[in-house]
This record gives sequence, C-alpha cells and structure tokens, in this order.
Amino acid sequence: MSHPESPHAEERAAPTPPGGRARRRLRRRRDRRGVALVMVLGAITVLTVFLTELQEETSTELSAALADRDALRAEYYARSAVNLSRMLIASEPSVSQTIGPMLAIIGLKGNFQVPVWKFTDMFLGPFNAQLTEPGAAPPDEAAGSAAAGKNLGLTGGGRFELKIVDEDSKININRAADDVGGIADQLAVGAQLISLMSPPQYNALFEERDGDGQFSDRATICSALVDWADPGDQTFVCDTSPNAPSSTGAEDSFYQTVGLPYVRKNAPLDSFEELRLIRGMGDDFWATFVDPDPNNPDKRVLTVWGNRKQKVNVTSANAQMLLTLTCGADFVDVAATPLCTDVNQQTAFLTVASLVQSMTGGILFPTPKDFVDAMTQKAGNTLGAMLGQQLKAMGVEAVKFKPNATKALGNRSNFLSIYADGVVPGNKRETRVRIHAVVDLTGATKITDTDPNKDPAGGGGNPNPRNGGSTGAPPTPESYEQQVRSNPAGTIIYYRIE
Repeated sequence: MSHPESPHAEERAAPTPPGGRARRRLRRRRDRRGVALVMVLGAITVLTVFLTELQEETSTELSAALADRDALRAEYYARSAVNLSRMLIASEPSVSQTIGPMLAIIGLKGNFQVPVWKFTDMFLGPFNAQLTEPGAAPPDEAAGSAAAGKNLGLTGGGRFELKIVDEDSKININRAADDVGGIADQLAVGAQLISLMSPPQYNALFEERDGDGQFSDRATICSALVDWADPGDQTFVCDTSPNAPSSTGAEDSFYQTVGLPYVRKNAPLDSFEELRLIRGMGDDFWATFVDPDPNNPDKRVLTVWGNRKQKVNVTSANAQMLLTLTCGADFVDVAATPLCTDVNQQTAFLTVASLVQSMTGGILFPTPKDFVDAMTQKAGNTLGAMLGQQLKAMGVEAVKFKPNATKALGNRSNFLSIYADGVVPGNKRETRVRIHAVVDLTGATKITDTDPNKDPAGGGGNPNPRNGGSTGAPPTPESYEQQVRSNPAGTIIYYRIE
C-alpha cells in the first residue's frame, strides 16, 4: 500500500545548499557562547567563598595566637612587678633607718615604718616600660639617667601598673574567727563595723531591700559578717551597749531559706571576694562600704588578711578608716562625741586628713600618740598636735577617748597586698593581666651588713634585725645564707591571676 507523500518531502530531500551546514554550526555555536562565562563566574564565586572562609579562619587563629602571646607577656610583666615589689618591701627597714633623721626635721618623729610601698613609681620606675625609643642611640652612661643602666626596663612596648596596699590598716573580718580571743575579738570587730555604717547619711541604704531581696539593718549585716567567720553556732549580736546580750540563740538557716545553696562558713574567709556571699552584700552596700573604688584598693576599709592580734596601723590608714576607729564604741562614748554624730564635722575631718596624707606621701600619724594628740587636739609641736589645731579651725571638736582604748593601735604592718597589672598595647586593643598577691612579713628579717648571730663582744646579736638592726661582726657567706633563708621579702599567702 502506497502512502501519500508529505508535501514537504521534496524540501527535506533537497540537497543542502553550499554553506548551509556552516551557518547551522555557527548558529549552534552562537547559542552556546555564554556557557564558558557562566562556568568561569561560578568557579570564581566558589573560590571567593572558600578564600573568604579560609581568610576568616586564618585571621581568627592569628588573632587568638596574638591574644595568647600578649596575655602571656602581660602576665610576666605583672609577675615582674610582684617580684620587684617584694624587693622594695624587703628594703623597707634599711630605708626607714636611713631617712628617719630627715623625716624628724619635718616633724615625723618616732620609730615607725616608712611606707615605701606608696612610692612605687619613684623606686621601681626605672624597671618599668621601655627606657629608650627603639632604634635610638644608647644614652651616655655618664649622664646618670636610668636609661643608661644595664638590664633595666621592659622590651616590646609593655609596662606594668602597680599598687601596694597595707592590709593591717583596715578592719580585719577574720579577727572574728579567732577561737582564742573569743567574744572580745568579735565585739571589737562588731564595734568597728557598726562605727563604719552608723553615720546618718547612710540611713537610706538600709531602708531598701538588699541583694537577697530582704530588709537588713545595720545590726543584721554586722551580725552576718561576724557569724560567717566565727567558729560558734550562736548568733552574734552587734549591740555595743554595756548590757547587750552576747547572743540571741542558735544561728538560723537564712541562706537556705532565701534559696541559696550554702550555709554559714564558720571559718576564716579565704579571699576578699568571698564577702559577696554574706547577707546584705548588695551592689549598693558593696560600692559604699566594701569596695568604693575598684581601681584604687587603698580606699577599702575591710580586709580578710592579717594577724588577728595585729594592731591597726594608723600610720597608713586612710581617712575613712581613721574616722571609723575614732567613733568605735570601744574607743569613745559615741553619743557624747560630736564628731561621730555630726555630718559636717565628719566631712571636715575627712577633708583635712586626706589633704595632709597627700602632702606627706601617705604618712598621717607616725605613731599612735600622734593620732591621740590630733583627735584630742592636744597643744604641742608634733605632727599630731598641729593636725589637731587644723581640725579645730575647721570646726571639729576634740575627742575624749576611753581609758586604754588606744592600746589596739600600732604603726607597723606585716600584711601587704600587691596589685600588679601587666599591660601590652596592641593595634586595636590593649591586653591586661592582673595579679593580686598578699605578702606576710611575719618573721621576715632584715638583711644586714653584719652577722646577726655574732658581735664583737661575743654576744648573740639582735634576734630580730628587721625591727632594730644589728651591730655585729662582719658577715660571712653562711650568715648571709641564713638571712636570705629567713625570707626578707615575706611569704606569699595569697596569689591570684585575673
């Protein structure tokens, strides 16, 4: 059976004219001409994403490595500052003995510690920062500048910032943990705490809820501080009146009641930050009484380090601490002392005391007698008597101390806190590492230029050269080794890297 032919059969069967195939290939090639460009753009996009991720990852790793490097450098700058501070502290007996006669000329008389730790910039400045610019010519050794010294200063553009604080010039909360002194030590701490919080300008602080959402008055917070450290299970009463009870019963379960996962410690505090755990330690209370200026620990009046039997050092105590001591119930009759009840007199005292301290390099009262002369406004030519006259001119009335109350005062320190910040500047940021170390000088002896165990007369020498020097035979290598082993720079009892 035959099929009809398609009308276009002749056209399909017709031979391709010359050049037709070439035109079709050209047309197909023209249709595919953008494919290569799309593929190239896609490859570039993928490579860009890959390279961007690689760059970010590499940059992050580099930044982390640089941060670790700078942190390590800053830590060792801070460590250097701590070691230099201990060297300075060990030199205090020699400095005090040398410049004592010069200080006597300006009225600073008596056997007292010169607080060399308040002059760290002066004594340790040559060891800090970079003394010459990179690439600069070495200084003339005959010029006598610190930059001409050998192995001084820091390299790499880093530096350290240093603050040394006397802990024996503050209220030692851990004194309440003394199970030997018992209630007497707890009463002394309680009286100082109440004196610190009693001024009427702080009334509003105790009318609001504390950090635990509770209402805590002065006596409640004082009791909480003492009960945290004391070894007993009886509630301490911060009542300084003569007929006040010593306890109101067993300690309650306050911390569990408000939902906190701990109980009272009934043992000495291990660190300053542990105070945060105690009842009433809200932000407002902390900023007012515990740590008024985190950048200046000299303004603190509370501490957890120190010998519980150590006398409060009035030589280096700040103005707020001196006012707290003066208005303690074991020192004066608070109600009959205008300085302890009049805000204007308190302001005048703080102003004068702070001014004199700044003018004398931190030394306000060389001895406890100077403190008594100033507060009682006794006539005389001592530094304390002259300060007393300035207080009188400012409208501050004389204070009448209770008998033997000031026997708890001293003018020496055995516990010092070193706050050393290592600083490494960078392109976009600055790296800081802080080390807080507490040094105990109890038992530390002064390195002398004589043998402390011998003297020309055949005696035994001075048993404690740090407190009085020694006049003995020339030193021997064995005697120097013995003195160094006594740790003249003190013993580190607390060390924390932040």
